[in-house]
Amino acid sequence: MIANKTVLTDDFGRKHNYLRISLIEKCNLRCTYCMPADGIALSPKASLMTADEIFAIAKTFVNNGVDKIRLTGGEPLLRKDFPEIIAQLSKLNTEISITTNGILIDKHIAILKQYNIKKINLSLDTLVPEKFQTITLRNQFEKVLDNLHLLLNQEFKIKVNVVLIKGFNDNEIIDFIKLTEFLPISIRFIEFMPFAGNDWDRSKMVSQHEILQQVQNHFPATELETLENEKNFTAREYKIKNYLGSFGIISSITNPFCDGCNRIRLTANGKIKNCLFSNAETDLLTAYRNGESLENLIAFALQNKKKIRAGMETIDAVNNPVLNQDNRSMIAIGG
Repeated sequence: MIANKTVLTDDFGRKHNYLRISLIEKCNLRCTYCMPADGIALSPKASLMTADEIFAIAKTFVNNGVDKIRLTGGEPLLRKDFPEIIAQLSKLNTEISITTNGILIDKHIAILKQYNIKKINLSLDTLVPEKFQTITLRNQFEKVLDNLHLLLNQEFKIKVNVVLIKGFNDNEIIDFIKLTEFLPISIRFIEFMPFAGNDWDRSKMVSQHEILQQVQNHFPATELETLENEKNFTAREYKIKNYLGSFGIISSITNPFCDGCNRIRLTANGKIKNCLFSNAETDLLTAYRNGESLENLIAFALQNKKKIRAGMETIDAVNNPVLNQDNRSMIAIGG
């Protein structure tokens, strides 16, 4: 099938070739920035996409120009049919990657290798075991660290996602960067973002400027190298001279990268979110189950995408709880 290049292009000319699919709303951690303290009301099982439905809907996107798929959650490896989902999606001949908390990934090394899935984003917000338990409410730090080294030994390409929260882990920025001296990993510092129930406020956010200030205060200017940004980048990339790895900053709040956005999200219950910050959703799963065409719905969702952060163009707008809390919790969106 010849791709319809207009289906995945929004009114600002941005072409969306990157589909992020949430496989599940459940997680085996309880990270406070992702899940509200009281949990969330989970979608009924019957309203979640099956493996066959994930494949069929993803195929529609691929037929119209998607060439990258990332599987997220919740924790995607909690899906008992994860191997089946991977096997089916591999037929689409797209690049497939996953985002995981790393606790279960040692059980899936063989299936990942079988289908040549080499890019793993692993969430790890602290290098201190006690703080790990504080933010995740689980005692799994050693397991995650062991699996990080396992993945590296198996030659997976690893990015470590670190959500920075002022007063909690902003004093570990340099420690994370020092990991890259001997490990071929990319540390990605993520500005704390607002979602329903995560008690976000601007004072808790560690900005791109503050991150770079710490780096520049610790490392000589001659040692800090600015790397060329990838096309459709989310992280502005840097490295310390002669270090094996690198680090990047995802500054969705203070220095957004919306102009080059090529991402579209599909929730575990089959709804499109055209922007991480948007409360607007388009139901593809119901349409698919009714035998309806999906292309017009996809095009409609993208034609209604705002230029910047779902219309929150300033930090003051992001700081408005009427706007920033009118969304799903992160765990129900997918990373």
